[in-house]
Amino acid sequence: MAKYLHAFFKKLYSWFSKEVNPPVFLGAALGVLAIIIYGTVWTEAAGNFFNYILKSIAHNFGWYYIILVFSFLIFVLWLLFSKYSKIRLGGENAKPEFSRFSWFSMIFAAGMGMGLVFWGVAEPIMHYAAPPKAEPESIRAFEESMRFSFFHWGFHPWAIYIIFALGISYFHFRHKLPLAPRSLFYPLIGEKIHGWIGHLADAFCTIGTLLGVATSLGLGAMQINSGINAMANVPYSTDNQIIIIGVITAIAVISVVSGVKRGIRLLSMANIIIMILLMLFVFIAGPTLYQINILINTFGDYLQHMISTSLWLDLRPDSDWQANWTLFYWGWWLSWSPFVGIFLARISKGRTIREFIFFVLFIPTMITFLWFSVFGGTAMHIEMIGQGGISEIVNENVAMSLNALLSNLPFAQVTQWAGILLVVIFFITSSDSGSLVDDMVTSGGNPDPPVGTRIFWGVSEGAAAAALLLAGGLSALQAASISAGLPQSIIVMVCCISLVKALKKDYQVKGVPDLEKLKEKE
Repeated sequence: MAKYLHAFFKKLYSWFSKEVNPPVFLGAALGVLAIIIYGTVWTEAAGNFFNYILKSIAHNFGWYYIILVFSFLIFVLWLLFSKYSKIRLGGENAKPEFSRFSWFSMIFAAGMGMGLVFWGVAEPIMHYAAPPKAEPESIRAFEESMRFSFFHWGFHPWAIYIIFALGISYFHFRHKLPLAPRSLFYPLIGEKIHGWIGHLADAFCTIGTLLGVATSLGLGAMQINSGINAMANVPYSTDNQIIIIGVITAIAVISVVSGVKRGIRLLSMANIIIMILLMLFVFIAGPTLYQINILINTFGDYLQHMISTSLWLDLRPDSDWQANWTLFYWGWWLSWSPFVGIFLARISKGRTIREFIFFVLFIPTMITFLWFSVFGGTAMHIEMIGQGGISEIVNENVAMSLNALLSNLPFAQVTQWAGILLVVIFFITSSDSGSLVDDMVTSGGNPDPPVGTRIFWGVSEGAAAAALLLAGGLSALQAASISAGLPQSIIVMVCCISLVKALKKDYQVKGVPDLEKLKEKE
């Protein structure tokens, strides 16, 4: 009997080692399971620990996050206008795998998605009531509320995604390296990326990705629960949110099993269509001219104060505003960078560096600004004329913000259900995209990883989101994002150095003929 068992486990390990990278998969899986068990078994201790992490990182590393993220934006803008921008991902004869609409739909759904729906109304309202600098509920507070909303969701997060995505895509498609974070280290350490340094980078990014996605899933579950509470009187509770996570995670697993070209692509396109229709409705039903004025005024204010806002540090000793907002977002975007970066790399073959940066930096940002102007602007208008009481609802339960806005507009019964559907689909696309990325990384950079491990990571993301909700809700989600972003920031810095080194070498050795041909054609 022992002989047969030994043979069985030997064959099982042989299959396992062929399908995945054992050190990365096991290291990441054990780390994730530890977080899930800690959050669900020792919930009070976990909540206190996450709060401690949140305050400690904000106090000791706030300056680091601020300088670093601004530097990433400068780097991306330099790359956009550099001589390397015409290099094509995958070689000069590479063709895009997806149409621009499908490509952009997946970019936007992965990059912002559910968070934008969650905070589109809530953030401007909350900044208006408690601004970082101005007198609460003043004209200056109104201007600050919109400017900081633009700042948190504008060029900076997309710059982080672009760096990671370009690095992975460049080294994978042009240098045939794995579709995994370890490839970013190749110009610096060469073949050593296949050793413990590469394993460590991949495992850290897998855990960080899972925590970043879990943050979004937790926010999504809270918002879905609040919507169902408003529409069907289902109680708003952590238990119901965990049930929601379970049900939708199951749907997301089915989607990720079906692959990029079917489930993820179709759901992302459906998401963008519903999002545009809902935004058009609020644009027409709300104070349209007011929204246009807000967009133009805030965009100008955002550009005018770009540098000062980017480098601003909250020096008030008793203030946690920056930790709860800017540092939370910067950590969240950094923790998401492997997920979004690898996913964008997977779908961006055949795009030039300039095309990639333009479509990932400017187009999503402008749509985001329009979203905040329409939803946040309408909510601010209702609040300032004293008709809706949105601020009280948001302060009591931030997840109710979208429903609070839609209830003040015509056809509320229809639009509120549409809002719930939008969050549900964003939930699914975030979960299935994140599962696919985790699976690619732990499978040694395989762009088409095995189905069984896709299911494992999909379930793990849902379980991590549930554990964080149990351990402290929104504060635990914020702490998880900020802490996960810290090690990721080092990898994004490495990516900048490696990209410059590789681009410079390729341009000198083999890039010039290709670029000269492009110039001749133009």
